[in-house]
Amino acid sequence: MPDPLRWWNQFPLALRNVTRIRLLASIGAGGVIFMTPLIFHAINFSASQVGSGLALAALIGTVVRLISGVLIDRGLRCSWPIRVTTLLAIAGDVILVQANDYSHFLFGQVLLGCAAGLYWPAIELAVPLSCAQVPSGRGYALVRSADALGIGFGALIGTVASTQGALRIVYGVEALCMGAVLILISLRPLQDDRPAHGSSQVVEKTTSRGVPATPTWLLPLFPVLATSVVATGILALQQSALPLDLVQGSLQRPSLTESHSSALIALQLILLVSLQWPVGRWLSNRSVGFGLSISLASFSLGCALIALSSLFTAGTALVLVSLLPMAFAQAAFLPTATEAVIEETPPEHRGLAMALFSQCFTVSAVVAPLLGGAMLDHLNNGLLLWLLMGGACLAMLPALRNLRPRFTADGSSSERNSQAEVQGAEKTLSML
Repeated sequence: MPDPLRWWNQFPLALRNVTRIRLLASIGAGGVIFMTPLIFHAINFSASQVGSGLALAALIGTVVRLISGVLIDRGLRCSWPIRVTTLLAIAGDVILVQANDYSHFLFGQVLLGCAAGLYWPAIELAVPLSCAQVPSGRGYALVRSADALGIGFGALIGTVASTQGALRIVYGVEALCMGAVLILISLRPLQDDRPAHGSSQVVEKTTSRGVPATPTWLLPLFPVLATSVVATGILALQQSALPLDLVQGSLQRPSLTESHSSALIALQLILLVSLQWPVGRWLSNRSVGFGLSISLASFSLGCALIALSSLFTAGTALVLVSLLPMAFAQAAFLPTATEAVIEETPPEHRGLAMALFSQCFTVSAVVAPLLGGAMLDHLNNGLLLWLLMGGACLAMLPALRNLRPRFTADGSSSERNSQAEVQGAEKTLSML
């Protein structure tokens, strides 16, 4: 019989610490993300007011992410942004739990946006720094599983709270989770053994690898960032456009009730939690080019199924079938894309690289819902929207052909890709 403790204890103590922190943070965020629009809609905030508050939080988070990434690259230890994150998040939750006017709502959203901006570059970079002898790909599979489990559990808490008419309890839950994170990180700071910025060790490594301290280090990262914008755009549309598409119906597909639409979204969360670890673990032993390619192919298949569902009266069954490739694609994308950022970026620039990577989520969260909503309003169905997103996934596949690991988690040059592996990856891409 499997021993969960033995499985858990196979990971380094520092990586387990990062995983606990991410689980707690995701539990708090899960309820807040899904319930905030409903909370303030219930007190007669207009859709534009709620949307502007969320957009402001995203905009503030964009700026703070870049600042956080630059500071980390200049030697700031990863624990400090997380500590400040907890304080900002708790302050934002205290304001939002009692906010009844637009100004307090905006202030609370600004604080949460700042907290998210500080959190993501630091917590993502903490993973390879905590992996020890465990491959960083497997480390990202573990922490992304904790993210998925936490968000699902947080959303469940929010759903239960909504049935009891106590929606704002999600802010209290997040405040408690952030307090627990602060205690954990105070007792055991994140492992961060990077040399001090500007030390001879950094200079020597940079010189020996021949990597100039210029923006040319960004060039190999562009395919990863472009792929991430497309993939996270689909994730954003699943939260915004897909529920609306299901509720209003399509060309032949009948409309669903809000409860049935919510049930389908909940089912996908359950699938994601179930698939995240096995899929991430499987892909951790393969190249990031393969992982991103199979993720895009699965996203494309899911989008095609949703588009086809518009053409049939029994199209809801196709939407149900699409949940599996969509969940698989998300489980494949999240850890693989983060690992790709590590492999393509020299260690002295990884803080900023993680900040740029997390910006892809911000860009998608702003642009994709606007695009999807406009197309649904104009066409009264999602057929063209999902066809375009599926086509965008396929269009990105050629950009991944030349993706090669350049650095390992510890910052040394990577020679892991043998010629056989390269040829195998190219064969896989040609099949896709």
